[in-house]
Formats: sequence, structure tokens, C-alpha cells
Amino acid sequence: MFEFIAPTRLGVISDTHGLLRKEAVEALRGCDGIIHAGDVGKETILGQLATLAPVVAVRGNVDRGEWAERLPTTETFSAGPALIHVLHDVHDLDLNPRAASIRVVISGHSHQPSIREDDGVLYLNPGSAGPRRFKLPVSVAFLEIDAAGQVAARLVELAV
Repeated sequence: MFEFIAPTRLGVISDTHGLLRKEAVEALRGCDGIIHAGDVGKETILGQLATLAPVVAVRGNVDRGEWAERLPTTETFSAGPALIHVLHDVHDLDLNPRAASIRVVISGHSHQPSIREDDGVLYLNPGSAGPRRFKLPVSVAFLEIDAAGQVAARLVELAV
């Protein structure tokens, strides 16, 4: 299990579909860790992200092949006192985050960036940082966790 010491700033990216834009790399530079919420597309993307910071990644529905099989479908880790759960499609969430003491659920899949809180759990979808889909923005997100376990999320649309 990964563990980050709080306070920490995590970059969150999803749905790269084999395209790691230079704008995404620049946005994520300086983060303490990077979370990829699936549909990576190519193993090399994870290697490129790992040059910036430690990477937590899950497998998405388009991730195929031996490299992708090594990725878990979910990952749960701590950032200080905050427990974070990552999966590709939030509709596949098979646990009660509040009952499991999870503070943040991170997902991708929809390509629609969003931040919402429900019953004390923050749900974060960074949107897609890969090829543009329809008229949706190309985006990443940031998650900040302080030493007391307070979390704050922010979406950033990339100028591409």
C-alpha cells in the first residue's frame, strides 16, 4: 500500500488514452505524488509520470496487455490521516466509502471533470487529459491534504 505524508499535494490525471500532453506534464510538475485513474493507454505514460513523482495507477477499460494486467483495478492508500480510494469507473464502486473510513474517492472514465461531496466523502474526477472527447475540457486535478486530514480539490483545464 502506498502512503504519502501530509501535508501533501497530489496531481490527479485520467483517461490519457496513450497521449500524455506536455501541458499535463507541466501542470503536474512539483506534486508530491500522481494518481492516474485509468485508461492509461500505454505503459510509457506511467514511466513518464514517474519521472515527476511517485505514481499510483489503476487499470481502465481500455488498458490491455501484459503491462496493464499488472495494474490493480482499485487502489486504496493513505495521505496522512486521509484514506483515498482510486478506481476507473465510479459506477463500479463496490464498497461504502464512509463505512470504510475513506475520505476521497477518485475515478475517471466519464471524461467529465467533477468535484462533489456526499456524506463526508469527496468524489473527484479529473476529467480527461488525453484526446479531447466531444466538447469536454482537457483537464487534470489537484488534491491537497493537510496534516489534520482536511482535503481540498481543484480542477484545472489545460490550454491545448
